[in-house]
Amino acid sequence: MTTIYGIDLHQPITPLMVKNALTQCFFEAHCQDTEFTDTQNSDINHSYCAKIVQKAFIDTNGDINAPTKQDIINVIEYLSKFSKSFRDPQIIAKHAAQIQQLIDNLP
Repeated sequence: MTTIYGIDLHQPITPLMVKNALTQCFFEAHCQDTEFTDTQNSDINHSYCAKIVQKAFIDTNGDINAPTKQDIINVIEYLSKFSKSFRDPQIIAKHAAQIQQLIDNLP
């Protein structure tokens, strides 16, 4: 079984599942670089990252509640550009590639 952010690549995948994985992905990339490990900071960072993803949907005119494949593609491009000013390019590329695998499995 191959999973990415809890999504089994051998099962049907929906855009909403990928949107949730994208939020988790952004959180992990953020925390990987900042090395926050305690629960309080983790909760704060997760909320912060979810708001950044939400803003990305707004700024790209995507529907966060019922995203399309194209909405997710636009958001991942937006977040990749957004992150370049403060994240290691290797971290960005790694996480973007993981989300792209999920996108590639959308109908």
